[in-house]
Amino acid sequence: MSTTTPKRIESRIVPAAGYASPSVAFAVAAIADVHAQLAAAIRGLPPAAFAWQQAPRTNTIGMLVAHVALAEVNLAQVVLLAEPRGHTPDVLALTTDDDGMPIEKYGGSPPAALAGRDEAFFLSLIERAEAHTFAAGRALSEEQLGEEIARPPRPDGSYRVFDRRWALHHMVEHAARHLGQIHVLKRQWKAAQPGG
Repeated sequence: MSTTTPKRIESRIVPAAGYASPSVAFAVAAIADVHAQLAAAIRGLPPAAFAWQQAPRTNTIGMLVAHVALAEVNLAQVVLLAEPRGHTPDVLALTTDDDGMPIEKYGGSPPAALAGRDEAFFLSLIERAEAHTFAAGRALSEEQLGEEIARPPRPDGSYRVFDRRWALHHMVEHAARHLGQIHVLKRQWKAAQPGG
């Protein structure tokens, strides 16, 4: 009979400290958890892995990481902060076109803005997006989460209406969805390498 104590393995989300809203404190902790998984997934990859396409006209790992960061920063700006327009270059030094998505719109090739970029660059995108989102949410109250944020009308007259609760939820599920794609692409890239 073993006399060693079993190792305790914890899986939990602990709401972040310093937030006016308990809901935001939980949401940013969930965002941080997905970001940590995203960073772990790309850690150790060479620049070639970030630019590799499984087939012509398909997204790359680098495009997906940039897209997650750009979408999060843009949502934080136009929904959490209710600013009239996004200004992602101020945070990430990339425009919302620089992820090259959807790839069909940009000619089917990875964008020049991401060419030759390395692990440090992509990890920095995740870190800067997270810091921006956390700052944008820090003072939000529970009451503000349900406020409607209407975006300018589209050419057909329709317009989108968001609330901050949805934006925080979307930041989690959007990053998680692309994290899954990144895991698949990483396996495919490894298999395509000599001796893979």
